[in-house]
Amino acid sequence: MSAPARTFTVRHIQLLRAAFAAIAALMVTFTSDHSAAIGLAVFSGFAIVTGFVLVVGAWLAVEPGHRWSYVLLAVIDGLAGMIAGIPLLRTEDMFFIIVVSWALLSGAVEIIVGLRGRRSDDPLARDQLLIGGLGILLAVALLLIPAGFSSDYTVDEAGTFQLTGIILGVGMLGGYAALVAVFLGIAGFTPSRDAQTPAADAAPLSGGAA
Repeated sequence: MSAPARTFTVRHIQLLRAAFAAIAALMVTFTSDHSAAIGLAVFSGFAIVTGFVLVVGAWLAVEPGHRWSYVLLAVIDGLAGMIAGIPLLRTEDMFFIIVVSWALLSGAVEIIVGLRGRRSDDPLARDQLLIGGLGILLAVALLLIPAGFSSDYTVDEAGTFQLTGIILGVGMLGGYAALVAVFLGIAGFTPSRDAQTPAADAAPLSGGAA
């Protein structure tokens, strides 16, 4: 006798994570203040909610033997989000330290899970590798921003503005969230996703690792 169909599946996890990533991207896009405080506030909410979704997914969408990657990513997201939520730590240096560390850790976990999935022909492996790669790419992009970077530029009839490293960093975080929202949204709306992939064999997609 086959097991009853699950009401909460990997597809729902992907769609929820895509929605929260989209909210983070919109908050960055439509906020003129790209300071470290705002950037870490957005990241904190995004990471904590993503971790919560992964914890729920670990218990409702997969079998016990396949929960480790969900739980590990949830811990990474939750810890990074809580640290970013401490007001005294919301400085420019801490923005780069927290987000880069999170992106590297969550991205590495996603890639490891994706590589393991490819060996077992898991159709989710490609998505996991892609999201993990985006996390690593975000970390590398942030590391390439020079410390103390600042450059003035002029827009005709608008005036002179200053572009700083933190503005670039928060903007890159928003761009990362937008890409994650698009790719996870596409994955979540793929009609054959649940039919092709049993919930017991499914592995998570991070936020980074969102």
